[in-house]
Order: sequence, then C-alpha cells, then structure tokens
Amino acid sequence: MKKHTLAITVENKPGVLTRVATMFRRRGYNIESLAVGETENPSVSRMTVVVSGDDKIIEQVSKQLYKLVDVIKVVDITEERLVERELILIKVKADPSVRSEIVQLVEIFRARIVDIGKNTLIIEATGDAGKMEAIEDSLKPFGILELVRTGKIAIVRGPGHNIS
Repeated sequence: MKKHTLAITVENKPGVLTRVATMFRRRGYNIESLAVGETENPSVSRMTVVVSGDDKIIEQVSKQLYKLVDVIKVVDITEERLVERELILIKVKADPSVRSEIVQLVEIFRARIVDIGKNTLIIEATGDAGKMEAIEDSLKPFGILELVRTGKIAIVRGPGHNIS
C-alpha cells in the first residue's frame, strides 16, 4: 500500500483533532504520521496526515473527512512537488572519549547539539524521513537514551495550490 500525505485545513477549535482521529479509527485506517498547528490565519489549523492506502481508500477517507463539520478542505498532496520536513530530538550517551566523534556526525548531518550534559548530548535534526532514520542509525552505537520525533509537515512548492 502506498503512503499518502493529506493536507487537511480545519477550523481551529477544541475537539477538531479528536473528531478527525476518531473518523480514522472508526474506519480502521492507521495514521502513520500526524502534525497539526495553526496557520497564517489564527482561526484555521492545518493537519498533515500520512496514511497508507490505495487511491480508492484515500478517496473514501477524504469523503468522510468532508462530512466533519469543522473540516474546510482536504487535499492529497502526495504527487505534488513538496518541501517536507520532520524534526527529531535524540539524547545520546556521550562521555568525553566519544564526544568529538558524535560532534563530527552531527556536522555531517547538518544537525545541532541543543543540550550538553555531563555524559549526554541532545541532538536536534530536521529533514526528510530518510535523513531522520540515517542519523538515528548513526547514533545507535553510542547508546540512544531517549528519542522523540515529529510527524511529517509538508507544503507544496511554487506560488499556487494554497490549501487554506
């Protein structure tokens, strides 16, 4: 099954996220990634949802979403030219004997060290899913103590296609 990226514009009101997530749950569709936040218009939020399915399933998901009162617009942006990003924060063991090696890896991935502890570093990186997986794999040998990762956010390139 193909992963689809849906850009969903909704009213910025309490409970909207719950209603959208419940619709996916009731239909048995698994949300693989979800990011939501206010847009340039404070009364409107944008959800970026990644869900697996064929074109028919995605069409059905879109129809069900439009039935929700707070949904303004649903666009499958999977085939569009996109700028897409994820954020990862990784806390890694970093005693003094390996810090310079970790710092070199951070530079290679154009990431940043955002916190330094006595024996730990917290690294922040942004990029596509492949980059997030690569930096995680590169840091595993040092001992990942904690990891948190956002869902994908995406925006269509160029002047047109404003989904708001």
